[in-house]
Amino acid sequence: MFWAGRDPAETIRELKSVGARCGQIGIAGDLPLAGAAAKWKFALDAERFTVVTAFCAYKGESYADIPTVKNTVGFIPHGTRVEREKRTYEVSDFARDCGIPSLATHIGFVPEDTSNPDYIAVREMVRRVCDHCAKNKQTFALETGQEGAETLLEFFIDVNRPNLGINFDPANMILYGTGDPVEALGTLAAHVISVHCKDGDWPPKGVPGALGEEKPLGQGSVGMERFINKLKSIHFKGPLNIEREVLDQSQRMLDIAMGVKLLEKLRG
Repeated sequence: MFWAGRDPAETIRELKSVGARCGQIGIAGDLPLAGAAAKWKFALDAERFTVVTAFCAYKGESYADIPTVKNTVGFIPHGTRVEREKRTYEVSDFARDCGIPSLATHIGFVPEDTSNPDYIAVREMVRRVCDHCAKNKQTFALETGQEGAETLLEFFIDVNRPNLGINFDPANMILYGTGDPVEALGTLAAHVISVHCKDGDWPPKGVPGALGEEKPLGQGSVGMERFINKLKSIHFKGPLNIEREVLDQSQRMLDIAMGVKLLEKLRG
């Protein structure tokens, strides 16, 4: 996964230089989209690079700790719902114009109580987003991690849209402490349309509300060999999208390069 914002051709060439052949493009909440699709479409075609998903982020989101995530991320915060729904449609249209077939995002912590007003509001919002994506001939994927697999599955079924899918991130299950990622993958397998290959460690004990720490692929608690074997067992045929979020771009690209080599070895 990589983020738009820099020169499209340079970004793609940098990814290709470390062995990436396709990926997911992240769209920050403050990124101007006017005219952006034409530039990205031209670069993608020229470099023969495939983007499988556009990942939608939003202004005001923070992943500092779990309480902050609950209060700022996705569709849950009341004050930003209208703005974020509009932005989601804009990113969907950007993706359509680039020829990108799927949209994904963190919708936030889904309440377990289906009568909770936030649950109902977010369910209806996801339905509208799915319907907009359907007009663009796209799927819409929910990112995993901020709730347990069973809660996400129940919400998924309740939304009841044929173009809804799941973007499975194994590390998020660990970072948020919501369950074993391989078991969760088994629970959600029928609906997984894309994956992140990301690693991390569990939240530190004795620090309420803390998130776990992301790690380079193969150096965390996911167990990448076990994860890849599970993907094989559920007959997942899609791309393995490496996600590595670290501020130092040189280190990030080095970690992605090592991740590519690890996945090539594990994939066999």
